Order: sequence, then structure tokens, then C-alpha cells
Amino acid sequence: MRVFITAGEPSGDKLGAALMQGLQQRVPDIRFEGIGGDRMLEQGLESLFPMDEISIMGIAEILKDYRHLKARIRQTADAVIEARPDVLITIDLPEFSLRVARLVKASSKVRVVHYVAPTVWAWRPKRAQKMASHVDQVLALLPFEPPYMERAGVACDFVGHPVVMDPVATPQEAEGFRDRHGVAGPMALVLPGSRRSEVSRLLPIFRAVADRLHADRPDLRLVCPAARPVAQTVRAAVEAWPGAPIVIDPDEDHDGAQKRAAFRAADVALAASGTVSLELAAAGTPMVIAYDMSWLSRQIIGRMLLVDTVTLVNLVSETRAVPEFIGQACRPGPIAQALLDTLDNPTAQDAAMAVTMDRLG
Repeated sequence: MRVFITAGEPSGDKLGAALMQGLQQRVPDIRFEGIGGDRMLEQGLESLFPMDEISIMGIAEILKDYRHLKARIRQTADAVIEARPDVLITIDLPEFSLRVARLVKASSKVRVVHYVAPTVWAWRPKRAQKMASHVDQVLALLPFEPPYMERAGVACDFVGHPVVMDPVATPQEAEGFRDRHGVAGPMALVLPGSRRSEVSRLLPIFRAVADRLHADRPDLRLVCPAARPVAQTVRAAVEAWPGAPIVIDPDEDHDGAQKRAAFRAADVALAASGTVSLELAAAGTPMVIAYDMSWLSRQIIGRMLLVDTVTLVNLVSETRAVPEFIGQACRPGPIAQALLDTLDNPTAQDAAMAVTMDRLG
């Protein structure tokens, strides 16, 4: 069996590696080619080009790098058509993946499976109908997504979210993390994302939040588990932050044990919008979500949103327990206050996090 598989960011790389591992157990003579990160490379993939070249978020950011992105889309589609695999599996990153799928279907009969349903329930619902012509099947991570895709004529299966399979640190491991780093008081995670574009936009805002937190709670220790594509950027930025933040370097945390322990040990987290909210829910760590984008992206996406929250814990639990600050609302003062309020009342999100994990399988 020959599989062409593509991913464009760390969360997709994680999904892809787990899928590759599962397929290898069922089909020993399987062969993989495509695009991926370190985890997929460990499973035997030779990446067509570095994964982070296509990890772009936001309308303005995509327009800025459109020529390069378009070339990579064409290159990938040509590679699939030439390889003639049994299946093309595209993982998330719809701006890239679905364009590749369209080109492949236009010139071949390769079966296309898209892993992670696009957020048609949040904005641009017509994407589901457009997918029907070039995607044969969708694998959904969230339980409410299949009906949206099936109504548009796309076969879709809820396969569960991988976060429920991930190991969670024990209380002893969490305490060990605190002991190693000398954290005696409250501890907050700072998670600015994994894409270069979003990290560069969020770090100045998160720095201003850190200043406010330190002024109000000088005993609060910040911990930054950095994603590999942006680890150097994060480390360089937080060196000047107050309180000597702890940076968890992914190159030194090969099995993710330090990150898991930090998630379990933290009293609260400030995180960019995305799947990290589910990782925090799995660890039982209350959170505040913040995200900003370019002015153009704000204007366009803001007018197209169909939901009043983008935080996955809120959506899956059907609550609005997690405070979020998106777009124009992504301002240091309110974010810092929400974090302080969450520190004072850390159990307010417990029920929503528990419901979320149960519904994810």
C-alpha cells in the first residue's frame, strides 16, 4: 500500500505520526511519502520540503506569502499525481490541503481523505459543498461535525480526538517539575502558538500581560512550553520578561514529559486559540484564550463568523466557561484581569473541561 500524506503544523504532524504508526501495524508493507515534521519523519516519512514553509495562518499572512505557497501547492499536487498512491491523506491546514486535493482530483483518480473537518460550523459553511467534488472522505475530531459534512454530500466519520489518548502527568510528576525549577507559589503557562506568524503577533501582547501579572502577583512564575518551529523565537523573547520565565525547549524534552508535567502543575494558562485548549482540559488546567490577527483578517473573519466563541472547550461542552479575547478584544489589561480572576477561582472551569473530555471519546 502506498500512501501520500501531508501535514503543515505541529498538531497535524502529531496526528499524522499516530496515523502512520497505526497503519503500519495493520499494513506492514505500507510506504509513505509526503510532507511532515519531526514526528512523521520518525515514522519513516521523507518530507518533500520543510513542513513549516506552509504553516501560515490568517488571510493577510497567506496573501503576503501567496506566491510561495501557491508554488508549494503545485509542487505537492504534481508529486502526488506522479506517485499515483493508493490514497492521499491531507491533514488539517485547509488553505493548503484542499487546494492540493482539488488539483490532484482534476488530473487523477487518487482517493482523497481529509483528516480534521474544516470548521464549517464556525465560518464559510459553503466549504463543505465545495469539498464534495475533490474529497472522498473526511475524518472528524469533534462529535458534532459529521452532520455538517454529510449534508453537503461528503462522507464523514467521527474518529475521536487524539488528546484523549495522550498521557497525562501524575500529581507526583507535576510536583517534581515544581521542585526542579524551584516553583513554590502559583504558576502560569504561556502558550503563544506554534506558527511563526501568530507567535510574532501574540508575543508582544503576552509580554504586556506578563508585566501586569508580575506587578500584581510578583510570586507568579511563568512557564513557556515552546513548540519546535518557534522555540528560538520564544526563548529570545521571554528572556526580557519579568520573573525569569521557564522555557521548556522541545529539543531537550524529547518525550514531552516536561511539557506534560508543566501542564499538570500549572494553576492557570494563557493560550493562543487552538487545540491546546483541549490539552489543557485533559490536564485539568483552567485557561484564558487570547488570539489576534492582522487588521484585514479581523475585518473579513469577524463578519463571517457564525459562532460567538472559538474556544474548543466552550464549543464541545456547550458552555462559555473559558474566557476568550479574540481580535480587537485581545488587549493586555482585560486578559491579565481574567487570568487573575481565574487564579482566584480555579474551579470555575472544571465541569466544562470534564464534559469536553467525555464527549471527545
